[in-house]
Amino acid sequence: MAIILMVIGHADCPAGLSAFLYEFHMPVFFMAAGYFFSLSYLSNEATFVKKRLRGLYLPFLKWSVFFLIIHNWMFDIGLLNEQYGNAAGGVTHPYTWHQAEQRLWNMVSAMGGYDEFLCGAFWFFRGLLVASILYLVFFKLGVKLWACICKTAPTQKALQLWIPIGVCVVALLLSGWKTYENLKVYTLVQGGYRDLMGLFFYGVGFLFRQWQQRYKPSWWNTMQFFVTVWYFSVYATANMNWRSTFEQFLSLPIPAICGFLMTYNIATWIDRHEGKVKDVLVYVGNHTLPVFVFHIVSYKVVSILKILYYDLDWAQIGCHMVIHDHSADDCFWLLYALAGVAIPLSVNYGIERARQAFSQRKSGRA
Repeated sequence: MAIILMVIGHADCPAGLSAFLYEFHMPVFFMAAGYFFSLSYLSNEATFVKKRLRGLYLPFLKWSVFFLIIHNWMFDIGLLNEQYGNAAGGVTHPYTWHQAEQRLWNMVSAMGGYDEFLCGAFWFFRGLLVASILYLVFFKLGVKLWACICKTAPTQKALQLWIPIGVCVVALLLSGWKTYENLKVYTLVQGGYRDLMGLFFYGVGFLFRQWQQRYKPSWWNTMQFFVTVWYFSVYATANMNWRSTFEQFLSLPIPAICGFLMTYNIATWIDRHEGKVKDVLVYVGNHTLPVFVFHIVSYKVVSILKILYYDLDWAQIGCHMVIHDHSADDCFWLLYALAGVAIPLSVNYGIERARQAFSQRKSGRA
């Protein structure tokens, strides 16, 4: 559900819907990741770090380099140009050899340097990697601090409640300090706000897992969460923008957590009812990486249709992330959202089937 909401949010959907989704759709990913953090990692740090590197750093590097290689070729075939760009008027340019080299260095050393117009969501790889490793480090520091103060090892309740709460409080204090004073973590691309808020939401996900049995989803509290998110989206808009102000920082945690619980409630209800909706969502959830990596490129297919429909300048296919003309009064965002999910999954499914057929043929010959 979260990856679908992300694709909708990037599809230039109506302003009210966009503001609503951005209140929580990215924090949901961090909370879902924190949900699966295990206390066993406190004594097996190497396994945790290896998992994070294998699941986040390596995919980031693989696909960032891929889009780096094809960047100038995208100009040659017309999918990118120097005339049209994002809604704010920014455009992209072909890379010189030196610029490409520098971007490669940034990718390897700082998880930056990715193609902003084709990989605009790739900050999440770095944000989740940093947040998850910081969570492990802060958690272990909390364990040592507890032992130092209490002169005994932390109790199970301390490990499940008090220390995780402490980590979340520290993450919020650091994020608040950073935004209030407009500080930057220069060793982190984009300054560190997303990473620190990701640390907080990661901790919230872990806390939810520990006390999940006490939480009872209902349609009543689902509606309460919905109204809360809607209220903030209208009167105190915030999201995980790396340039967030102190006021936006204050406005984010409540609707983000409510949005997570709202999504969890709906997912829980769907999970109890077998059918095509559940099957589709399970399949999408098991293949989020292709959607995450290729949804922006897939938008180009719909951009072609929009150019033909409105007789627009062909160069508008280079708009990021979608063509913005007429977006306030048409429903092309629905086609963009559908393409952003369906095209990557269809291609991935075809590749999987081809691999299976090749493997079967190879084993048959053997």
